[in-house]
Parts: sequence; structure tokens; C-alpha cells
Amino acid sequence: MDRAALKDFRQRVVGRRETLKLIQRRVAAVVYVARDADRAILSDIEEHCRTHQVPITYVETMRELGQLCGIEVKAACAAVATGQAEADNKEGGRAGAND
Repeated sequence: MDRAALKDFRQRVVGRRETLKLIQRRVAAVVYVARDADRAILSDIEEHCRTHQVPITYVETMRELGQLCGIEVKAACAAVATGQAEADNKEGGRAGAND
């Protein structure tokens, strides 16, 4: 999975709670986890990923993951939603000029 998708705030979530929500709703395409994050906090995310067969990509540091997400703080984990999840979010939104 392309790490550039982490910068698209419409397609990704950052943080443990939001990442778990995407996994549980079965719309997470990939989960990113920082290797230096607290293992006790992230063990449930890794378990949910195994259960729901979501691939995990490890990033070296929380600071690096935060930067990949385009935020100014550290991040322990993040998830990128499937294309279908993005389409579902747009359905109720305003149509663009080219639609």
C-alpha cells in the first residue's frame, strides 16, 4: 500500500480508537503501526488485524508515522480506508462542479 494515502485525511484515520473503528467496520485496507509505540496499547490493534485479515505495515518511529500522516504530533497507529469506505462517505456530500 502506498504511504502517500496517509496524507489524505478523507481516506485515513490516526490514533488507536479511530484505527480500531475502521478495522471493526471491516473497511481498513491497511494499518500502520509505529515500532516504538507502547506494545500494551497496540496489542489489541494487532489482534484485530489478524482476526479481520488486515495487513500491518510497521514504521520505525511514532514521529515518522505522524509526519507520514501530515500531522505535527507523534502517532502510534493509523489506518487507510478501502476505496468503498471513501465512496460511502462522499455519497451524502455535496456534488462537485464537474459532476
